[in-house]
Amino acid sequence: MKIIFLGDIVGKSGRKAVKMLLPELNKKYKSDFIIANGENAAGGYGLTEKIAEELFSYGVDVITSGNHIWKREFYPYLQKTERVIRPANYGPGAPGKGWTIYTKNNIKIGIINLEGRIFMRPLENPFLVGKSLAEELKKETPFIIVDFHAEATSEKIGLGYFLDGLVSAVIGTHTHVQTSDARILANGTGYITDVGMCGALESVIGMKVDQALEMYISMVPRKLEVEKSGKLKLEGVFLELNSKGKAEVIESFRLISS
Repeated sequence: MKIIFLGDIVGKSGRKAVKMLLPELNKKYKSDFIIANGENAAGGYGLTEKIAEELFSYGVDVITSGNHIWKREFYPYLQKTERVIRPANYGPGAPGKGWTIYTKNNIKIGIINLEGRIFMRPLENPFLVGKSLAEELKKETPFIIVDFHAEATSEKIGLGYFLDGLVSAVIGTHTHVQTSDARILANGTGYITDVGMCGALESVIGMKVDQALEMYISMVPRKLEVEKSGKLKLEGVFLELNSKGKAEVIESFRLISS
């Protein structure tokens, strides 16, 4: 099985990058499934039904998310869809689901979304929640991908080792900066600390540089806007899994528009 996982899609620029660059990428990899983190796809913060459907029209199969998914107007869609998931380690009553099993061409893939706790919310333990879910999904499919939306690199690496051999891959998201440590762990789980982002190349993690600098220098909080000008980039990883769900290839990529 071949899988493309796209890093955090940031605003209109990120969506444009997916529309422009994903066909070229898919032509190279000929993927069976495309997964993307879309929690920042609407104006750099959150997601809407219209934008989720837009991303599906570009070839994305399942959208994962994180701490920015909680727009109240999105709750009804999050409740009914199987193709957009939120972190599984929120408490009872949280809208939506933290996992899905998606079927395409008679092949099932399980996808789990988790959120870190270091420098973030004090949620349920992502290690224990992730292991429990992986064991359940394993009964239906050997192909299981985990999006770990977390701030601390140590926590991400720890989860990779903890789930090594139980899931096909642990993919880090949230920081928008692609790391150089894509590898296959000892028991066959693909791992990368962060896949990066899709959006404006010349930006501060997708947002306007001047606004970010103003905030950092003055320390006065302000709303940051998505950078919509200049070149675009598409970042993520390509995975190839064997019939037992073990990773045989993990390769990070970075495409830049002309």
